[in-house]
Amino acid sequence: MADTPMIDFAHLPHPAPVPSESRDEALTDPGFGSIFTDHMVTIAFDADRVERGEDGWHDAKLRPREPIALDPAAAVLHYAQEIFEGMKAYRWEDDSVALFRPEQNARRLNASARRMAMPELPEELFLESIRQLVAKDRDWMPTVEGGSLYLRPFMFATEAFLGVRPAREYLYCLIASPVGSYFKSGVKPVDVWVSRDHTRAAPGGTGAAKTGGNYAASLVPLAEGTKQGCQQTVFLDAVEKKWIEELGGMNLFFVFEDGSAITPPLTGTILPGITRDSLIQMLRDEGLQVREEPYSIDQWHADAAKGDLIETFACGTAAVVTPVGSVNGPDGTFTIGSGGTGQLTQKMRDRLVAIQMGTAPDPHGWVTKLD
Repeated sequence: MADTPMIDFAHLPHPAPVPSESRDEALTDPGFGSIFTDHMVTIAFDADRVERGEDGWHDAKLRPREPIALDPAAAVLHYAQEIFEGMKAYRWEDDSVALFRPEQNARRLNASARRMAMPELPEELFLESIRQLVAKDRDWMPTVEGGSLYLRPFMFATEAFLGVRPAREYLYCLIASPVGSYFKSGVKPVDVWVSRDHTRAAPGGTGAAKTGGNYAASLVPLAEGTKQGCQQTVFLDAVEKKWIEELGGMNLFFVFEDGSAITPPLTGTILPGITRDSLIQMLRDEGLQVREEPYSIDQWHADAAKGDLIETFACGTAAVVTPVGSVNGPDGTFTIGSGGTGQLTQKMRDRLVAIQMGTAPDPHGWVTKLD
């Protein structure tokens, strides 16, 4: 990471940080996404500055976490120009702090920005914002097993206007949340619901961008699955409604008895997960043949019934690696393997977590130390 930011960060004092006793009590059982640290980062963008020959990004602040004032006509509220990222900071046994492939989050944020007609944030400025916030709020890092500091960088249009065009003013923000396990049940197989009536994204759409609208589109089918006792929803392609794409917030892998694995290809309708990319490499390191190719819901059922498919797992920054136990839908239910956590799934999860936590070698140079 760069030692010097591209622009200077102003540090604003916090008038009333959370008392250490209250903070420590909250960190004993942080849950996921409901507790937040004392501070945040904000950086503004103004296209008028660019036209004057100045840097569009300006006014970088490390400041108290507080509500953001928005004009009722702010473009994000009407035309949904908004993108975000999800990543974690890990406290190692020697009390140092590390990030996992943060440069990939910076590049994916900018890929999302290009798709949503938003300005790109310089990669070094993105990384510096993370360094600043983690250094300030490192006492918020939980010590519970599996705990980490979840980082949420996001950007949205702030210009006040009513008209369909890209906004000229934006705000980049970074907040942090101490977290434990994503699922309340811990690392246990999840039951998934196959959505037949709803799709998450279509060819030519915003499926490959990490933007809020994609997740909003998943909420109705997710609620449908929840009513059926499932924890996640499987989305199929929007054209033929037969090809598996991803869960509401995670990529999928299918493991076969012959030592091969399949994950749906990046065709522009699913998110290019950083955990997904890492697991492709790790599975190949294990000697598996990993194919990025279409895989249908009917074939998934048939391969599971024959015993050719032995494991299915989902992956993402929040949940890391999660086994799929059963697949449910209007057409019936089928079980993956014995319905438990497969050996390879557990091995991949353990190995990935060990790299992130610094207890295993990092052969691909994925870890960035902050101290």
